[in-house]
This record gives sequence, C-alpha cells and structure tokens, in this order.
Amino acid sequence: MLYIDMPELYVDSVSHHFKDRNVLNGVHLQCSTGDIKGILGRNGCGKSTLLKCIFGNIKADHIYLKINGSIIKEPAYLNQQVAYLPQHPFLPQQLKLETIINLLCNKYKKELLGIKLIQHHLKNKIATLSGGTVRLIEALLIIYSNADFVLLDEPFSQLSPMLVQEIKNHILLLKHQKAFVITDHYYRDIIDISTEIILLKNGSNYTINSMEDLSLHNYIPYH
Repeated sequence: MLYIDMPELYVDSVSHHFKDRNVLNGVHLQCSTGDIKGILGRNGCGKSTLLKCIFGNIKADHIYLKINGSIIKEPAYLNQQVAYLPQHPFLPQQLKLETIINLLCNKYKKELLGIKLIQHHLKNKIATLSGGTVRLIEALLIIYSNADFVLLDEPFSQLSPMLVQEIKNHILLLKHQKAFVITDHYYRDIIDISTEIILLKNGSNYTINSMEDLSLHNYIPYH
C-alpha cells in the first residue's frame, strides 16, 4: 500500500489550446500541505486555464493528475479534495449565507463562523450584499472549505488593500492544513505570501527566485 506523508497534488504535462493557439504546453505543478504556489503571467498566458484544467471546469488536451499518489482520470471537483475560486461570482443570490455555509463547509465550519464578517451576514441573502463583501465571502468559503487543495483565481481583484490583506491573513492561517495555488495580477501580494513563484510564459512554466527573474522574463520593468 502506498503511504503518503502529507496530502499532495501533482500535475504534469498540462496542454491546452484555443483555436489555433497553444495556451498551455506541458505545464507542471506540484504542491503539498504548507505550500502556497503563486502563479504569475500576463493576460492570456493561461493562468486561469491552468486552474480550470486542474479543477476540471475545462477538459485539457492532456493532463496527468495525481492526488495523494492516486491517478485522477475524472474531473478533480468530483472527489471534493480540490476547491476552486473562479473569477466570476458563483454564490446563489437568493440563499442566505448560513445556508451556503451548511452546504459547503464542515471541517472548518467552527473557524469560519468565528470570523466577524461571516457572523454579521449569516442571516443575509447574497443578493443584499455589496460586490466587495460577496467577493471576500466567496474567498473565505473556498479557503475554509473541506478541500486539502485550494485554487484561487484572482482573489484580490477589485478589492481594497484592507480586504486583500484579510484574505492573505486567512490563507496564511490555513497554510498548515492545506496547499494553495493562487493567481493574480497583484503580483506583490502574491509574492508576499507565496512559498514559491511560478511564471507562465509562452505556454510553459518557469520558477522565479527573485524580482530580477521577473524582470529578465519581461514581466516587470527593470529596476
């Protein structure tokens, strides 16, 4: 019997194309409990596509996926070990927050209910909340979900610096129980909390060890 020291998500040879353009070409990614993998890249480089391929929203042209040593051939969302925050709103507008929490969260429900923002809006329907509040709640629901592996697609987008910092704090709080893969254009916030930075460029992935590496790849200007 294969023994796994800690939960591990292993993805290799991810390839996908749109029309006549290869967006991903042999991308690989590996993360275990405690990892926060930050994925950077310019618009259209395939960041969101990679997360969707891993989660199963998009059927990749090719993907080799293992979770805890077992090869996964069906979409990852079916085994409930991977949670995914999409860029678009996904919460049912007419449901109360407490109802959604009861549906989505179990393992970390006590910790989630200890957050003041969650407490304040438990009896509210999602439709009554502001866009920024909904986005923060969506991120918290995925971060505190039952899944061991959390994929966050632009969780900081259009949020105030204070709310961005709150999301970062919760990710750091849960990193010892989960592994995170995060994409966002707010690269300084990604760098601030990540244990490893990966740059997607021309369909491939590159490990980034310094800000100079990002400059060498023309992701940011030279300082």
